[in-house]
Amino acid sequence: MTYVLPVPTPPSLPVSGGGTLFPVRRVFCVGRNYGDHAREMGADPNREPPFFFLKPADAVFAPRPAASGDARPVVPYPPQTADLHHEVELVVALGKGGAAIDPADALDAVWGYGVGVDLTRRDLQSEAKNLRRPWDLAKGFDFSGPCSPLSPVGDGVHPDRGRIWLSVDGSPRQEGDLADQIWAVPEIIAHLSRSVTLQPGDLIFTGTPAGVGALTRGSTVMAGIDGVAELSFTIE
Repeated sequence: MTYVLPVPTPPSLPVSGGGTLFPVRRVFCVGRNYGDHAREMGADPNREPPFFFLKPADAVFAPRPAASGDARPVVPYPPQTADLHHEVELVVALGKGGAAIDPADALDAVWGYGVGVDLTRRDLQSEAKNLRRPWDLAKGFDFSGPCSPLSPVGDGVHPDRGRIWLSVDGSPRQEGDLADQIWAVPEIIAHLSRSVTLQPGDLIFTGTPAGVGALTRGSTVMAGIDGVAELSFTIE
């Protein structure tokens, strides 16, 4: 069978250590999975089950230096916004799929982990919420998911606690602990798998702690999760 257009390069993320790539199939994101962040967004974390939104697979990428030769990894400032926000998150990469997965078996589906930043056009999101419209374009724009290289699960160890943090121009903005998640990774996978059949290559951004805030052109972002990965880039 011949395609009528050139076939796009499949989205992927580098694997820690170099030399191999993890193919990205779909990108699911969990909303308000830390109590302090839910409260800062005006929600009650004690009453909400997990909910999900999606990013396009090719919106997730590993930041690289600019073509100009600048050694700094860069992320472009998106159009149609004057209020770009950062949200640091644990990223779960699935190596197996399934439907209606039991929480006790959910970690068997995990291939590895990384750290990502869910970039958000907050003004577009707020407007969409006020108008009761979908806010896909507030979350799913080009280059909206910078992510570290992914690290495979080692010796069956899955991060369920550890500092998650983000700074801008050297000033701390977000800090929490994976143990503060309302829904842990096995519960997230199990819950999501009731709605869709998960597949190898799917990514899950698992939510962000409090402290989300604005980025401007020239802002340098550093983010990390202790024992998992770190990520840095400059908004161009």
